[in-house]
Amino acid sequence: MPAPPHFRRRHFSLKDRIVTYISEKIFQNITYVVRHGLIRGMKRKGGMGFLPACVAGSGSNQAEELFLRGLDLKDKVVYDIGAFQGVMTLFFATRAKTVVTYEPHPANYRRVLENLALNQLTNVRAFPRAVGNQEGTLLLTFDPRMPGAASGDGTIRAQIAASIAEAETVEVPIVRLDDDLERSGLPAPDFIKLDIEGMELAALEGMRQTLTRRHPALYLELHGANEEDKREKTLRILQFLTNLGYRNIQHVETGSQVSLSAAPTIYTGHLYCTEGERADDARS
Repeated sequence: MPAPPHFRRRHFSLKDRIVTYISEKIFQNITYVVRHGLIRGMKRKGGMGFLPACVAGSGSNQAEELFLRGLDLKDKVVYDIGAFQGVMTLFFATRAKTVVTYEPHPANYRRVLENLALNQLTNVRAFPRAVGNQEGTLLLTFDPRMPGAASGDGTIRAQIAASIAEAETVEVPIVRLDDDLERSGLPAPDFIKLDIEGMELAALEGMRQTLTRRHPALYLELHGANEEDKREKTLRILQFLTNLGYRNIQHVETGSQVSLSAAPTIYTGHLYCTEGERADDARS
């Protein structure tokens, strides 16, 4: 049998792998002021944002950055689900009324708290748990060299375990967002960002009641173990959201409107999903 595709090479460019390795090994605990990107001018630990964007590997997400900067988040409640080290949480906190953040990986969660404290942000509530369609515990598998890609998705977890000899697994709590809103007395979301390494549909299923009642805007990063897996997950996400009334779905990187018929060609990047007016009219 052929060897399984290597997780790092399939999902990350050589430059991304080098930058992340250097960051994790050398600069992990250095506090600095970010020089570029969404949180330029803010303090941070982790990453290499003290270097020029072309060196730090941040030059390829300009479409995403421009899109996010164009969103009107004033007086909004934003949920950042899958925060990693909190870059997007910091960005949202400077623009939104309230931010609710979920990050299940223990080391990443501690870094989120550190970065919030460095910037003295007090409008964020952060929780060390995963979000899905069940309550209980979840096994997260991750490559220690790429800690931002920890996944609880069965297919991706298997891919990591099969190709990364030093892969690690940690058990974390998992909640349904519908339940957590009620149990924790959280404000209803106006905007939800989801970046959880292949578990996006499960998280959406666990917030069905919230989506049906509130129709918050959704910002989703698309993931999968391989091209076929990404296509299937994207199709299922589009079917689920369309059934809940999300008719306006925009592919952020191209600016094109997405429909179920386009699912086979749109399965990478980010989707912005709203109810009501066209997605490109819902921005400032």
